[in-house]
Amino acid sequence: MHRRLPALLFLSAFSAICAAAASVADLSNADAVAGLRQALTDGSAAAVAQLGKDNGFLNNPKVKIPLPPALQRMETALRFAGMSQQADELVTAMNHAAEAAVPEAKPLLIDAAKKMTVQDAKGILTGGETSVTDYFRRATQTQLTQRFLPIVKRSTDRVGLATQYNSLAGQATQLGLVGKEQASIESYVTSKALDGLYLMIGEQEKALRQNPVGAASDIVRKVFGAIR
Repeated sequence: MHRRLPALLFLSAFSAICAAAASVADLSNADAVAGLRQALTDGSAAAVAQLGKDNGFLNNPKVKIPLPPALQRMETALRFAGMSQQADELVTAMNHAAEAAVPEAKPLLIDAAKKMTVQDAKGILTGGETSVTDYFRRATQTQLTQRFLPIVKRSTDRVGLATQYNSLAGQATQLGLVGKEQASIESYVTSKALDGLYLMIGEQEKALRQNPVGAASDIVRKVFGAIR
């Protein structure tokens, strides 16, 4: 009996994989694309709404943006030198800047959903639990970076410590002491804001994969129910 158990477990797992593959194969291309487009649209809208509201970043420990690592290493010294208020102001400004920039993502995310091909759809359906998020990152990251940067810069430029950091970080970057993503406060915040956005889209995707019955749309329930 003990010898048969591994074989039975293997057959059970293999049968489950075959059943899932058959379910995905049974979906028409039209259904797969329509369901995923709707899921992408719903998930991205929910993520933008969560992060674009007042204190959407600041009050969410999963996405709250801390001081850049270069400043974190100096944080104790800053506070010792009586600059704790400036450090706190910068953290608040960075998170509000991200919050202000995120709504710019919605039209680009919706456009990326509309442009999804049948091949993209099949790849997402048979990919990992964050394949939707990975698709969005590939399709939108460059454009969103360009849109976020000026919005973030307008917000962070009002904080004196940000200006001081940019002056020092620019020199440090040229010397190879600081990575490009930390070359300026606006670059750092933009990168972190996008990470937070994709993270929250990923949370929406995971929830949908785990409980497709809870989806608002019939076509989304059908498509994600097929890959459970």
